[in-house]
Amino acid sequence: MKVNGKAVIDIVLSSSKKELQEVIVTAQGQAAQKRTLGYSTKSYNGRGLVGSAPSVYTEQVYYDYKRTDDEFVDFNREGYDKITENQFLKVNDNPLSTFSIDVDAASYSNVRRFLNQGQLPPAGAVRIEEMVNYFKYEYPQPTNNDPFSINTEIADAPWNKDHKLILIGLQGKKIPTENLPASNLVFLIDVSGSMQSANKLPLVKASMKMLVDQLREQDKISMVVYAGAAGIVLPPTSGAEKTKIKDAIDKLEAGGSTAGGAGLKLAYKTAQENFVKNGNNRVILCSDGDFNVGESSDDAMERLIETERKSGVFLTILGYGMGNYQDAKMQKLADKGNGNHAYIDGISEAKKVLVNEFGGTLFTIAKDVKLQIEFNPAKVQGYRLIGYENRMLAKEDFNDDKKDAGELGSGHTVTAIYEVIPVGVKSSFLKNVDALKYQKDVAPLSKSNHTDEILTVKFRYKAPDGEVSKLIEHPVADKQVAIAKTSDNFRFAAAVAQFGMLLRDSEFKSAASYTSVVEMARKARGNDDEGYRSEFIRLVESAQLLAKSKPEPKKSIDTDDDEETLPISKNK
Repeated sequence: MKVNGKAVIDIVLSSSKKELQEVIVTAQGQAAQKRTLGYSTKSYNGRGLVGSAPSVYTEQVYYDYKRTDDEFVDFNREGYDKITENQFLKVNDNPLSTFSIDVDAASYSNVRRFLNQGQLPPAGAVRIEEMVNYFKYEYPQPTNNDPFSINTEIADAPWNKDHKLILIGLQGKKIPTENLPASNLVFLIDVSGSMQSANKLPLVKASMKMLVDQLREQDKISMVVYAGAAGIVLPPTSGAEKTKIKDAIDKLEAGGSTAGGAGLKLAYKTAQENFVKNGNNRVILCSDGDFNVGESSDDAMERLIETERKSGVFLTILGYGMGNYQDAKMQKLADKGNGNHAYIDGISEAKKVLVNEFGGTLFTIAKDVKLQIEFNPAKVQGYRLIGYENRMLAKEDFNDDKKDAGELGSGHTVTAIYEVIPVGVKSSFLKNVDALKYQKDVAPLSKSNHTDEILTVKFRYKAPDGEVSKLIEHPVADKQVAIAKTSDNFRFAAAVAQFGMLLRDSEFKSAASYTSVVEMARKARGNDDEGYRSEFIRLVESAQLLAKSKPEPKKSIDTDDDEETLPISKNK
């Protein structure tokens, strides 16, 4: 079909049970300067939905005329926020570093998906703290009434011999499944047209069935679906009725536009109507995040989530798919909704998140967990937190119980790594400013002041149903050891952080290399029964090969300063 300079082509498709795998639009004739789009329509079965669901949905297929006759361009619409890396700060000017914990691991599984497809991930997809926290670390269980134990280690930075790394690890208390409180779970499932691919709704259904197998008689599960409208397809049902629940899952079909806001409202309403006092009340959203009907802007969705979280209902975000995956939106929803975020790139990841880490994913033992680190200027002249860029807090937020922060689940571990510049080391990373005119000089601490302490870590957290935070203080002595003598926890976490800096092409990577990452990770593999650390090593080796053959970067299209899209891919 010749385009002949037309701006829009209407294509009408009749209903078919066959899944569409690929569409190639070939441009012929005179090339136009304008990028255009076409759309197709497909009938949608709205059975089971409340209200009047639309009978068709619109799906956009983008293509570009500025190609020769045998070429086309696939515009990948995945959305990632731009990450501005944490800088080195002077301790004399900024003695406090404050941030919220992050137990999400979506970034790592998403990065894995890119590498397994033979492509380096965009920088915005690489959140280093999520990559580090994807892995389990062997921290000791808490021995007191606190919900977590606090662990620290200090050693040289493997990528900069003049710098030190300080690891701070939290271990959440492991609660046996039989002792977990009763659950009121509401699955909110995106059944819009964009979820038709095999790695979307079919994978959602397989994931849900694995979770259903973990439910107990006292647990209740409901299912809300949304496309052009939202509706309940499974009323609250006991976890003992597994066949009934799985039958409802099997009946799910994709088709329609994406009214995510309406779906969220109905899911929260359902959860509140069946609220279990002192129980686990949670909405589990399964989607690619490509909302396009009703309340769909980031601001509108965030305001909705912030309002609904006050009800005591938590949120878990499970992301699926590729090509239009809206990582930035999903991340914002999880952050605002007292929730966590995982990206499910295959059935193995679904098993990890919903079976192996069932308690940590779905059962919160502490909420609004914040950390504030005070550095000793007699020991440290500069520092930077590796990752956690979207979790940074103002120092005043630490004592403000109204300020939202991250949640810690049963058995979860959280790891944070600081790269510090010791006193006496000359560094180009620390920038000077002109001397201040009106400020008094502060006398430096004498060497006798807290000589054995390099920093103090302060923690605040609330009980899952609490509104007043508790404070824990943990001073850290300056006991440095050679990196070869550190724990497997320290060395493997450092290897993952180094890998993240390489993928992001960090300005602070110094002498980091893929070879160094592989060597350190191999020696720190430790107990790897599930094979996740071995898989990490293979991914690093793949990334090293891809980096060697990496072409010159192409400028992204249709972007703004705040969001990153994937590069254009050209196929012949």
